[in-house]
Amino acid sequence: MNQGKGTRVAVLGLGIIGSRACARLVEAGWRVKCWNRTPKGLDGEVEAPDDAVEGAAVISIYLKDAPAVRDVVGRIADSLESGQILLNHATLDLETTLWLAKTCEDASAAGQLFYYTGGDKGLAAGMASYLSVTGKGTLYCGDMGSATVVKLATNLVSACTVQALAEALAIVTRHGVEPQCFVEAVANNASASGLSGMKLPKMAAGDFETHFSLSNMAKDSRYMVKLAESAGLETPAIDAVSNRMGQLETAGLGDLDFSAVAKPYLTEE
Repeated sequence: MNQGKGTRVAVLGLGIIGSRACARLVEAGWRVKCWNRTPKGLDGEVEAPDDAVEGAAVISIYLKDAPAVRDVVGRIADSLESGQILLNHATLDLETTLWLAKTCEDASAAGQLFYYTGGDKGLAAGMASYLSVTGKGTLYCGDMGSATVVKLATNLVSACTVQALAEALAIVTRHGVEPQCFVEAVANNASASGLSGMKLPKMAAGDFETHFSLSNMAKDSRYMVKLAESAGLETPAIDAVSNRMGQLETAGLGDLDFSAVAKPYLTEE
């Protein structure tokens, strides 16, 4: 199947990322039908996920978590057609990823439905033009499920890094150092990264506008812990960070950006 501008595609899930991806696809000339559990009133939005995927060459999923993916994909399974390509952009546990692949295979007599950039390498390469609309590149990770493992691993790095930044920021400011001094110190240190440059200035300013929620990162951390356990690995850092994020989620910070791990330090004495 050839994909290009003018091709019918479906976007399921219109949260922060999904709604932006949908808008970019529309602007780039793709014909988009979209759906969200809670209606958003966007152009091309339909009432049911089955309506969105009907006749779509590509189906992009931007749902929150594994239960949502299992629920929605279960609803559309009977509507999937041979030759459709299903791309999952949600971060899931490995078991749900493999369940998703099996569900797609069962729904497609030709077995042409694959997950993101894991699975058939040629098909993944063929999706470059579509993925380039909402991203800056693609990485083929290997067999089905490999992309999920890689994504979770990168989130592990982000979660632990931001927790370390939050603790370090708290320590230096409690000892009388101005927040901006620490921001500049990190920016000019070997510990600097794209993530620290993005998150630390906002943490220092107490700005926790949501780009990737604490609730989502806490969910992903639990998947990471499960993957580590299944591999027989001890991971004390992510175990501790996952526990901390779970506590803050319970305390009502789940809807804020995951950098809100720094928020309690702004009020603690």
